[in-house]
Amino acid sequence: MGELGRTEALSRVLDAAENASPLDAVEAVTRTLAATLDAGAAFFLIEDLSGRGLIRLSSAPGGDAEGAFVARMGEENATVRFDAAEQAVVLPFDGGPAEVAVRSQTVQVVPPAGDDPSTGPWTVFAPVTERGEVLGLLELTLPTEPDPPTLVDITRIGHVLSFVIIANRRHTDLFEWGQRTTPFTLPAEIQRRLLPAAFTCEAGAFTLSAWLEPAASIGGDSFDYSLARDVLHLSLTDAMGHGVASALNATLCVGSLRNARRSGTSLLEQAAAANVKMCEHAAETGSDGFATGLLGRLDLQRGRLALVNAGHVLPYLFRSGAVSTIPLPVDLPFGLFPDSVYRSTDLALEPGDRLLLVTDGMLERNAAELDLRDEILATRDLHPREVTRHLTRRVVAVAGGSLSDDATLLVLDWHGGHGRERRTSGGSEPHIASGPVPSSHD
Repeated sequence: MGELGRTEALSRVLDAAENASPLDAVEAVTRTLAATLDAGAAFFLIEDLSGRGLIRLSSAPGGDAEGAFVARMGEENATVRFDAAEQAVVLPFDGGPAEVAVRSQTVQVVPPAGDDPSTGPWTVFAPVTERGEVLGLLELTLPTEPDPPTLVDITRIGHVLSFVIIANRRHTDLFEWGQRTTPFTLPAEIQRRLLPAAFTCEAGAFTLSAWLEPAASIGGDSFDYSLARDVLHLSLTDAMGHGVASALNATLCVGSLRNARRSGTSLLEQAAAANVKMCEHAAETGSDGFATGLLGRLDLQRGRLALVNAGHVLPYLFRSGAVSTIPLPVDLPFGLFPDSVYRSTDLALEPGDRLLLVTDGMLERNAAELDLRDEILATRDLHPREVTRHLTRRVVAVAGGSLSDDATLLVLDWHGGHGRERRTSGGSEPHIASGPVPSSHD
């Protein structure tokens, strides 16, 4: 596809997205892609909220195309959900090319079955990613083996598709419904609304990713981050209790921190403001409620991280092949006493450092046999996106499949060199993507 052809293809994709309704935009785009690339079919596979599989959404259940899709992807593992005229085909990750494409952030080409490549279509899986945040995959079936220029075009189109999805999902619940492979309780609904829109962010000087694995009865965990021009703000909080009360306390805590941060206050002022607002709410309503928290403010120019510990679990630092906890003074949780004083501790980061903020659910008593330091070492070569998912799943597995408290983890890799241009392909930096998860820790 020449330069003129690429421009025309992009124009068709954008026109298809804008002319369709938000519910039909992705299907309109994939139909246009199939026609532009002479593909037999094109599908968008969205990653489910558990991070354990992919979902293909369609507007009409049944049909030969759907049956062919399930057969291609592994019919024995697929499940189907319906909601009125909407259908979601759920396929768990199984280590195959789709999962490899997500983890490695590289296009995967699957030849036809059998020895003769001319007997069947070639399948291509291309990541649909924006700044390291995995939205899913673009799947194409092509009549012949794609050449390198075609794969480059497919990679670019997958990246464009990520912006189409981000823009259109703001107007509908369809994507959210499709991604939910398990029903949400009201506390879970409230808790999810607190989280940032993207769980992963790749920037020139750092890579960040976070994950929340909820307990059966929501435990009040939340994480947040915001990138300013030369500063990165971080927070990890854990509101007391479970259920709706805990979710509401978490809402008050996170909302107070965001409000203070967006007002341009310092890190210590943000901590003090959240504490006062939670104390005032408790006094006005006669309710009890407090939250522990770790707040961070990273100076991207100097690589200096200021941390405030409000009664929280100490963070971990991986540096030069060793894991240690960061010694921080422990101040009172937010919401106990309005005159509580908070202290800030500076940490000078070095290129190659990995910082891990965790909630106590990662260390819960049911997972006592899990050595988190060993797990951090075992996953040192994984992308932060994969680290967060892998470690929380390990906690769930060791705890017997059910958590008594939310398990939340935020991972920050410091590269240094703020302001440098990223080396991207299709919305991510493949050179920092993950290889296979260590087999001894699956």
